[in-house]
Amino acid sequence: MSSHHSSHARLNAPTLVLIASSAIILTRCVDLLMLFNTLGVSGALAFVQRSIQTWALTLISFASLLVVAIDIRCAFVIIKGRSWGRWLYLLVQLGVTGYLWAASLGWGYPELFSIAGASKREIFQALVAQKAPDLLVLFLLFVPPSSRRFFRLQ
Repeated sequence: MSSHHSSHARLNAPTLVLIASSAIILTRCVDLLMLFNTLGVSGALAFVQRSIQTWALTLISFASLLVVAIDIRCAFVIIKGRSWGRWLYLLVQLGVTGYLWAASLGWGYPELFSIAGASKREIFQALVAQKAPDLLVLFLLFVPPSSRRFFRLQ
């Protein structure tokens, strides 16, 4: 049996990068747990049944599951120091935030994936509150010098 040795040492991920990648995984898992806790088994089944009534709803439902999978994959890639993982995470979050904003204002379909609010301001405040953990993760990945240096050196 032969083992492959790297010709250079790899840097350990900074604490802030480890916190950010762990936060991505934990927030996605907690989101799913809270959804199932809120809906219960019968509510989750009803949600799935509502989500597959039309092709558009089905595509949006699959896209939301794909977003969760991409986010978790990005977290593992980020730990390895691959800069494309944090950029992909940023792009996905921009897309999700844009879709939520548009659907909440009635510009997107369906309303099943939207944020309730009486005015644009209320919707925006709820959206910022909902996306605050992701904004913090993005801050930890892009702003601190140790994080930027880690991705630049890998």
